[in-house]
Amino acid sequence: MFKSPLIGLLAFMLIYSFKIHAQDKTNNKFGKGIKVVAADSSFAVKFGFRTQSLYAGVLNTQTQDYTDKFLIRRARLKFSGFAYSPKLTYKIELGLSNRDIGGADLAETGNSANIILDAVLKYNFYGKWSVWFGQTKLPGNIERVVSSANLQFVDRSRLNSRYNIDRDIGIQLHYNSPNFRYKGAVSTGEGRNITVDNKGGYDFTNRIEWLPFGPFTGKKEYSESDLLREESPKLMLSIAHDYNQRASRERGQKGDFVEQEKTLQTWFADAHFKYNGFSALVEYVNKNSIDIDNVEPVAEVTLEPFYVGTGVNAQAGYLFKNNLELAARYTDVTPLEITQRSQNKQYTICLSKYIVGHALKVQTDATIIQEEGSPEMFMYRFQVEFSPF
Repeated sequence: MFKSPLIGLLAFMLIYSFKIHAQDKTNNKFGKGIKVVAADSSFAVKFGFRTQSLYAGVLNTQTQDYTDKFLIRRARLKFSGFAYSPKLTYKIELGLSNRDIGGADLAETGNSANIILDAVLKYNFYGKWSVWFGQTKLPGNIERVVSSANLQFVDRSRLNSRYNIDRDIGIQLHYNSPNFRYKGAVSTGEGRNITVDNKGGYDFTNRIEWLPFGPFTGKKEYSESDLLREESPKLMLSIAHDYNQRASRERGQKGDFVEQEKTLQTWFADAHFKYNGFSALVEYVNKNSIDIDNVEPVAEVTLEPFYVGTGVNAQAGYLFKNNLELAARYTDVTPLEITQRSQNKQYTICLSKYIVGHALKVQTDATIIQEEGSPEMFMYRFQVEFSPF
């Protein structure tokens, strides 16, 4: 009936919105999505929408040049629920903003927009064990797995943008208990929405989490800021390892495709703490190639290197009784010399006002950026997160 799946999806949304309007009322709440369950309980779907409107400006403290921009940083459609049985769940997330769907110029993605972010089925086949199949985030560093809607700052740190292992397509195995969790994955290693044959090997990821004081209230281990004001201390300690065999992209699942292939190995360690309005998150990453060199000369031309090195990110914040939060962050990214990149340090302070939790919030942060061989930069950002349903 519809030539484009996206047109069909938008048509469904319009039809459903008219139905809701005809009923005048809905029991759904702001920020919780629109939920529908079949009369025979054979399926359920929750539909959600969110957008981030961002202003960003950067000042060169040496030349006093100031550049700025307004943009829709993220715009997303989300679908989740179960099908046939509550043990078989799914998640679909689509990107609509330019930043979300970049990659149209890559032959490896069919020279088309990268609309699909997540498309994954999850089957709870036995007790605390479940298997996932499809495209979604790999179980890497905690900052990446936290939704961009639930961040304590305007955006994730530079550690994440340089070293994370991002989304990929494959199969995952999860074990979930109150105090211990395991997440493992086997994926293509080349990122999302790749349409060509696998260029290199496969990617193997493992993550172990220990919660010595039990689960966080409301399962908020993967949500920054202590919006629920934990009545007792809560802590999650984690370690993760990723082995990307014969990677063909600059940063594994992200970055430019390069001529050579290198096996990348990444270690992550992180801790997440919350208590009575105070929250803290610390991450460490070490990413390297287990091959001899990261750069190889071919026909007297030096190929682009893979991005490897170490990084540290530490952040903390306190939520006042009026839902105003003050937070600070320190990030240090130190690439290996062979990558031909410079060390980068960032000092950030952020002020956030949570109107309806993370679903409706206003955030502003200021960052001092220090990079070897470059003048000191000052960055200011202001963003509104709007997730009405």
